Order: sequence, then structure tokens, then C-alpha cells
Amino acid sequence: MRIAIPVANGKLSMHFAHCEEFVLIDVDEQEKKITGQAGLKPPAHEPGVLPRWLHEQGANIIIAGGMGQRAQQLFVQNGITVIVGADSGSPEELVSAYLNSTLQTGANLCDH
Repeated sequence: MRIAIPVANGKLSMHFAHCEEFVLIDVDEQEKKITGQAGLKPPAHEPGVLPRWLHEQGANIIIAGGMGQRAQQLFVQNGITVIVGADSGSPEELVSAYLNSTLQTGANLCDH
């Protein structure tokens, strides 16, 4: 499994399209541990580009603070599960919480 986290200043970017990079974290679901990670600079933000690009990078899940409904639909169409409303944290903290079923999510912080 590969989880994408939009990051700004080393923490979750609260709106995925405004991130500096995406950290892609590979995990072993059975062992519930991180097996690798890479930070990638995303392409220019245009509608539909990021979901397709992250799909090409092998992402299965994206954890975001906020994301518009249309973007969520595009991620799902690209085979990527969307989790929104995550609190700020490091990519490693968020993924560990997800793997251990303790990831706290609240309201989607994006209204478009």
C-alpha cells in the first residue's frame, strides 16, 4: 500500500492543492509499519492533474486536511481512497495513526 500525504513545512498541508510536496509512504499492512518513503514535487495544479499523477506514482490512499468534492471524485475515479479532515501532523505520524486505526478526522476543511 502506498499512502500520499500533501505536505507544507514538514506537516500535513491543510489543503492538498497548496502543498510544497507529496510524501509517498509505502507500508506493510500486515506488520503495520512504514517500509519506505519519498518526497516528490507535484506538477502544476490544474483540475484533474494531481489525482492522475498520484495514481501514476502508485498511491492507493490520500490523507488530506481538506479537499473539494470534485477533487475527491477524481481521486476515487483514479482508484485512490480519500480520507479528509485529518489534523496537522508529520506524514509518519498520520500514516502510523491510520495503520493503527487511531487517525483522528474531523470536518473537511475545504468548501469547494
